[in-house]
Amino acid sequence: MVTLSFLLEVAATTAAANVGASAGAGLAAIGAGLAAVGAGVGIGLIGKGAVESIARQPEAIGDIRSNMIMMAALVEGVAFFALVICLLVYLM
Repeated sequence: MVTLSFLLEVAATTAAANVGASAGAGLAAIGAGLAAVGAGVGIGLIGKGAVESIARQPEAIGDIRSNMIMMAALVEGVAFFALVICLLVYLM
């Protein structure tokens, strides 16, 4: 999540520095923000589901935890990809 917040801050700073340069800068900043918020909500829901599953079936904690970590990593990857696309839109 630190990487996402850092990239979001960079996108917002660069977009604020070039106000009025192009409409792509604003759209890229909005897209980066939506990607970060979406990733946060997604990882929160994954954690919520994992905790509920562990509460219902404590003997499956190992499988649930490993699947939760794998899914959170995939959500982070998709969010990072979205931020890279937003930065490419801004730079072009």
